[in-house]
Amino acid sequence: MNAPKSDKTHICLGAFAGAHGVKGDAKIKTFTETPKGIADYGPVTTEDGARTFTLSIVKVLSDGFVIARAPELKSREDAQALKAARLYVDRAALPAPDEDEFYLDDLVGLKAFDENGAPLGEVRAVYNFGAGDLLELGDIPDVKGVRLVPFTKEAVPAVDINAGRVTVSRAFLDLEDEPVLKNEDGQLVSNDVDVDLDAMRQEDS
Repeated sequence: MNAPKSDKTHICLGAFAGAHGVKGDAKIKTFTETPKGIADYGPVTTEDGARTFTLSIVKVLSDGFVIARAPELKSREDAQALKAARLYVDRAALPAPDEDEFYLDDLVGLKAFDENGAPLGEVRAVYNFGAGDLLELGDIPDVKGVRLVPFTKEAVPAVDINAGRVTVSRAFLDLEDEPVLKNEDGQLVSNDVDVDLDAMRQEDS
């Protein structure tokens, strides 16, 4: 799933992952603390704000997926046409994070440094393909392409939102590896790996 780049006034709560059944239900990958939470903050919109959906959860699946329906989706074709569209909500609709907490979208744009203070570019995006959050680092000095690092305490031991920086352990960032590149559609590609929303899909039940 290509991760959102937040404007910080809107937070991405999930993304359409295709149609489910024949009546317009949709499969959605959620980025909320609990999968059902994607429907808790009022209507969600597409990234450009052109379309709005009032979601109700039909079924919770594994790996952060849900089956949802919305009155704005009239058919399977409607739901399928939205595959990969991200779903946003106004930040004001969400509870304010605690002092030591933040939304994942807040990480985008932060400068990255290693344990010794050497620059490692900046956080370009946050991804989740079902096995945990990943940070995409770009603009790394003397490094081609981008790198992905797991967003864990071991790999990213410090986050300072106010200072606009994260600390990344070089042990989890092998700069000698083949670069992670993007194709012309903005999908992550690396050698034979092509990572996009299809990487997160589950078969229709």
